[in-house]
Amino acid sequence: MSQTVDRALSILPLLAEGPANLEQVATRLGVHKSTALRLLRTLHEHGIVYRQQDQRYRLGARLFALAQEAVENLDVREIAHPHLVALNEKCGHTVHLAVYEADEVLYIDKVESRYPVRMYSRIGKPVAITVAAVAKLLLADLPEPERRAVAERLDYPMYTSRSTPNAAAFQEELAKVREQGWATDLGGHEESINCIGAPIRGADGRVVAACSVSAPNVVVTADELLKLLPLLRRTVDAISREYSGNTPSKEASA
Repeated sequence: MSQTVDRALSILPLLAEGPANLEQVATRLGVHKSTALRLLRTLHEHGIVYRQQDQRYRLGARLFALAQEAVENLDVREIAHPHLVALNEKCGHTVHLAVYEADEVLYIDKVESRYPVRMYSRIGKPVAITVAAVAKLLLADLPEPERRAVAERLDYPMYTSRSTPNAAAFQEELAKVREQGWATDLGGHEESINCIGAPIRGADGRVVAACSVSAPNVVVTADELLKLLPLLRRTVDAISREYSGNTPSKEASA
């Protein structure tokens, strides 16, 4: 990276801390005021920084607009899919990706298991929101008042004897998931199917999607499936880093 670009980019973290004057910017960069002024003027011309009436500089509206546009154009499915395929190749089980939209949790991607038994789930199909591991992860990340409101307006069908019975039990489960950072559905929707899930997070730390690994009892026990949790968490961490733009460079990881 050129020295000029490096210096210009170094100004942004400083201004993120609050407005700064020319002398403060020059001191932080370790350059003469004339050099700092030239960099600030260029950033100002592009709307990346803004000069206030008190002659201090702050981050400009254009920077926030660009950041918002970038976030809106991110496709978590496109980013996650190669990782889901790699996870499936390592464990052999069905892998799902889900998001929370319009009060529903929907599957947006699926990689089938390598064995003959197939799961009845489809891309675009809502999940059983009160029992599914991915649903618990997505709802657990909601602010507490919203989480409580959602829990209280849901119905609680007893798919199996292990299904979540009521709002109080669901809120307790969501609190547990929020604390531990992963979720399970061990026969809550179908007696013979177990599932583990983990969250995918954006740059702000909020959960943007959830990934799960599911398998029938005839293939793997619940205890055996839980042993895959470290692999699943490494996968969602890798997706989160890439989604947030924090993927280490080849030079840094070499």
